[in-house]
Amino acid sequence: MSSPPLNVAVVGIGALSLRAVLPHLTQPDVADRVKVTAVCDNIAERAAAAAELFGVGHSYNDLDEMLKREPLDLVTLVTPIGLHAAQGARVLEHGVHLHVNKTLSTTVAEADRLIDLADARGLHIVASPGEVLRPQVRRIRELIEEGAIGRLAWGICGCAFGVYHEEEPERSDAPGGTTIDPSWYYRKPGGGPMYDMTVYALHQLTSILGPARRVTALSGRVVPVRRFAGSDVVVEADDNTVLLLDFGEGRTVVAYGTASADALPGDFGATSFFGTTGSISGLDLNGVEIDYDRRALTGDSREWEPQMRVLDHVVGVHTDIPESHVFEDIMQLVRWVREGVPSLATAEHARHVVDIIESGYRAAETGVTQELRTTFTF
Repeated sequence: MSSPPLNVAVVGIGALSLRAVLPHLTQPDVADRVKVTAVCDNIAERAAAAAELFGVGHSYNDLDEMLKREPLDLVTLVTPIGLHAAQGARVLEHGVHLHVNKTLSTTVAEADRLIDLADARGLHIVASPGEVLRPQVRRIRELIEEGAIGRLAWGICGCAFGVYHEEEPERSDAPGGTTIDPSWYYRKPGGGPMYDMTVYALHQLTSILGPARRVTALSGRVVPVRRFAGSDVVVEADDNTVLLLDFGEGRTVVAYGTASADALPGDFGATSFFGTTGSISGLDLNGVEIDYDRRALTGDSREWEPQMRVLDHVVGVHTDIPESHVFEDIMQLVRWVREGVPSLATAEHARHVVDIIESGYRAAETGVTQELRTTFTF
């Protein structure tokens, strides 16, 4: 007999949950594996309206109450990054498996606690973004290891913050009649492009080169005040940060999170690698597109969403629902719990990326290069 579907709760009914997480998880084709039994948000009206919209049985505006009342197998946290550590710990303490949307936490100490709690209770954590799952990324790692560009010298990657959070359509048209405030993206802890955007580039980079060793950085604020719904939002978190990462053997990589409207061209969060005999830029090796497993599923598109069609669970209707990479990460955890198949999108890998960001900010503040203390294996 196959195991029953997992009872899942979605915590945080913001823009991502409304446009992606709930639409994906409530599709009929995953009903044999996943049943969303509860949603939770601090705005009670929004949680109740979202539950009605997506056919979810229960809504809550208090995480602890939900954890006490609901017989849950898995929780996905789609809340502000600065809340992930405390909320994730409460989920694990209730004996529930945990998916965390990017980023796992804001400090290594917080990540350590989550990992220790899960280990002590025999629970699993999958942490987005699961860039390591993409065959494009695996193929780039193989090409570098095979010497396709000679000896790697340096690379560059990163993401631009822009103004998209202020302009997401879900914010002004949310269930329950309240706007979804983006202010947390600009405040500490957890705000700024490093935790929110460059995390993709760092996960992809370390999925290719493995753990970094040291980091130094410069960081500051370019935009002191942002605007949402006619009000000023004072920016606390740095919005313009450049890291220099040491991967050993003379290999260095620049990683940036910037307030600019545009980043380097290419696949979102992709790294350009430069070696002694050639280069890889995005999905091109010396100007020729790289071939990789399942490439035909992308329709040869370089756009972000079609590139996700190579993932295991992104099939059928899920190819047309936004943010399918988050759905894949959640389904990786579902498969791990139901079938015992571990995911490569591990909390240990996510902790190392947190280490890079946290140590980068420390390096910028002190002017001292920081040794990274964490590592991970594929």
